[in-house]
Amino acid sequence: MTDTVKLKKGLGRGLSSLIGDVSKKIKSNKVSISSIVRNRYQPRKNFNKEQMEELTNSIKERGIIQPIIVRQNSDKYEIVAGERRWQAAQNAGLHEVPIVEIEADDLKSLEFAIVENVQRDDLNPVEEANGYKRLIDEFQYDQDKVAKFIGKSRAHITNCLRLLTLPAEVIKMIEEKKLSQGHGKIIVGLENSFQIAKKIVEKKLSVRQTENLVRIYKSSKKFKIITNDSNIKSLENGLQEKTGIKVKIHHKKNNKGILSFEYNNTDQLDRLVMVIKANY
Repeated sequence: MTDTVKLKKGLGRGLSSLIGDVSKKIKSNKVSISSIVRNRYQPRKNFNKEQMEELTNSIKERGIIQPIIVRQNSDKYEIVAGERRWQAAQNAGLHEVPIVEIEADDLKSLEFAIVENVQRDDLNPVEEANGYKRLIDEFQYDQDKVAKFIGKSRAHITNCLRLLTLPAEVIKMIEEKKLSQGHGKIIVGLENSFQIAKKIVEKKLSVRQTENLVRIYKSSKKFKIITNDSNIKSLENGLQEKTGIKVKIHHKKNNKGILSFEYNNTDQLDRLVMVIKANY
């Protein structure tokens, strides 16, 4: 049947901002669950197992309350929004599901999928970044337009996209939630980012501890081949500021030497040990 309704109602937070509070003609009915296919532009690849089980149980008890938003695609209906409900309905053994059919081109379909997931915090940072990248690569968005459309800062969009420049092994760690987006942002651009990522996971470092670790790494790299007296003194001062303990570097011409810390009491020793353990 065909109803005149306001699409803003019942479609979920985020979708309303995309569709707008306007009256449109839509088709609302029940269709065979096998006549529906997933959204080819769906940015989310991973679905939380526990949440899916909860949704499946809910649908078994009460059915699907919120219809699945679809568009016509040849002889099938392609999901625009509501893939979790569709998958849970299959798990629950339903043969038919309620749908709302709308007209949407490929761009609109991708926009729907991104808004539904991002504004509900359903995407991991890599999936979110890939969604933004598709808007930019396939539909000529720029970062400013993406930021305005999603309702997030341009810096947030930039930091998300930068995650995609990390090595594949590190990206996988973020997808598996072994690393947070905050950790990933700090190690972007480092040539040994995978080694540092493994250390973060192994030592269970916080974002703040990771910042200190990267700062020390960059400092040591900076002074690795600079060995004149003024730079050695600068390095000594830098380490002393970070540890609160007097530092002395005895650098030899063969690039060997001794790094020593002079502490005045056990409190300073404990602090030094804590800094080393936290970062290494």
